[in-house]
Amino acid sequence: MTEKQRILAAEVSDMLADAQGVDADEDARFGADKRGDELPPALADKESRLATLAAAREALEAEAAEKARREAERKARDDGDDDGAVTAKGDQAAAAAVVKPGAQRNFTDPDARIMKTADGSFHYSYTGQAVVDADHQVIVATELNNIAVDVQQLVPMIERTRQTLGQLPAQWTIDAGYCSAANLEHVKQIEAQSAGGTEFFIATGRLKHGQEIPKAPRGRIPGNATAKERMARKLKTKRGQAIYARRKAIIEPVFGQIHTRQGKHVLLRGLEQAAHEW
Repeated sequence: MTEKQRILAAEVSDMLADAQGVDADEDARFGADKRGDELPPALADKESRLATLAAAREALEAEAAEKARREAERKARDDGDDDGAVTAKGDQAAAAAVVKPGAQRNFTDPDARIMKTADGSFHYSYTGQAVVDADHQVIVATELNNIAVDVQQLVPMIERTRQTLGQLPAQWTIDAGYCSAANLEHVKQIEAQSAGGTEFFIATGRLKHGQEIPKAPRGRIPGNATAKERMARKLKTKRGQAIYARRKAIIEPVFGQIHTRQGKHVLLRGLEQAAHEW
């Protein structure tokens, strides 16, 4: 055997030894004759796939029924129906609910929901909420959920902040995603109860980049002005503009730091585990 042949033989021997070592390591981790990338049991064969699809269909039907029930009950309450009628209409709507043709179910993380992201694309996602202290950028309240819109999260985040601090901050600056008639009425009640101890500044709409904020109308606020009109007027005043202008400098750096350190993704699956990670 020539010198070159001996070198090649040694290299082949080393490669085979490495392969055997990898095989032994994989056998120890995944079991004999397994690689670790096998399909999960729920998708391993036709029978299990059919069962998984059937379960996903049932979950979609349950979600559609629950959504229809909530909407019917809300409408019935708004119409002034009594509790019995509200329940009956909710049951009727749930029984008649139909899954939309485009409805989807994520098999790897059923709790995640399809949401539109900042780049205009759609992904299975969660929504992260945070309340941040203005002076030190300390996060005082958090929440992670699978609801695409923020408007439903204002009241829960206010209460989480109250639980953390034992009181409410003197001022809140909140973007337009949380603005609704119900939320504005809720914060109005909080302001009245606090007797000036806490005040909310909630954007009632979004301005285009570079667009100037309209000046506040002169004179007294009309007695029939809605809560949204009153809030919009307050944010147009010099004081309102000065206070609300700080919002981006308070909250956005915190989200930027989170994205820089851990990216825009959670590593754990399932709402409960993802919420712990957040």
